[in-house]
Amino acid sequence: MELLEPQLNFSPSGVIEPSDWGLILAEGPDAGSFLQGQLTNDVLLLPVGQSRFSGYCSAKGRLLASFIVLKLSSEKYLMVCHQNLIAATVKRLSMFVLRAKVKLTDASSDFQTLAYLGQAATDVSPALHAAAPWHVRQQAESYFIQLHPAKSASGSLARVLQISPNNASNATPLKPESVKPISIQDWQMAEVLSGISMVQSQTSEAFVPQMMNYESVEGVSFKKGCYPGQEVVARSQFRGTLKRRAFIVSCNEPMQVGQEVFSSDDAEQACGMISSAAKLEIEGSQQAQWWGIASLQLSAMQNPLHLGQAGGPA
Repeated sequence: MELLEPQLNFSPSGVIEPSDWGLILAEGPDAGSFLQGQLTNDVLLLPVGQSRFSGYCSAKGRLLASFIVLKLSSEKYLMVCHQNLIAATVKRLSMFVLRAKVKLTDASSDFQTLAYLGQAATDVSPALHAAAPWHVRQQAESYFIQLHPAKSASGSLARVLQISPNNASNATPLKPESVKPISIQDWQMAEVLSGISMVQSQTSEAFVPQMMNYESVEGVSFKKGCYPGQEVVARSQFRGTLKRRAFIVSCNEPMQVGQEVFSSDDAEQACGMISSAAKLEIEGSQQAQWWGIASLQLSAMQNPLHLGQAGGPA
């Protein structure tokens, strides 16, 4: 099996307020210990003012949601996730609070979230330029989180997420004339090319963390205590062979999150599923191309792959 880097030129620069991302606030004396018992990563050892990537699993080890967890204080955590999962996630997590002193709320309207891409990401926080992914720099009331870069034939594009209270005085540190807005298509394309797919409502409970390569981007701790699905996740890592992994894929026809992928070798049963998708407008052409991340059976990778059905688009 030959694996190739994405061969496309993609180099936008700018900022966007991503409407498909939202925030959950966990607040209270027991916030850290509660999240420690629910998420796949260690949040108690996370320093104040820093972030980590993490998943939230069902008892069967299937991802219900995934987060960028930002520790504001020992009693306050912000979790960035897909907007379409917030209501269900807050409701489910709240069911397990019991006597713990912690409250979970949708905090999307209390903060401004900005996403910077390319040169704009480098300019907005030069101190993060050489930092590892998930590292955070705080400036006044704003937090700047270094995300995994987007990679294409044009090179590596920086991605930085800024989270600020709505009343922050420095909510936009760059002068408006120095950074232009980018489209939601460009931001989603950069997400795909980063190789990290955040769980959405269409893919909730579809994947074990390793099917999305989460353990390879520091999204799973195998040293912390128990959490829902921990035995399944640990067994997949240490006792079995990983049969599904995530790959970047492309197609000349529209690609949607939740669509199944079929191998030419088996017309009856899907061999994978699209977990992230983005439309790429090809400059100088009326034709568009779709790119995405798909969780695929490794055994199917030797065969031609098709979108939606065995005879679907390649």
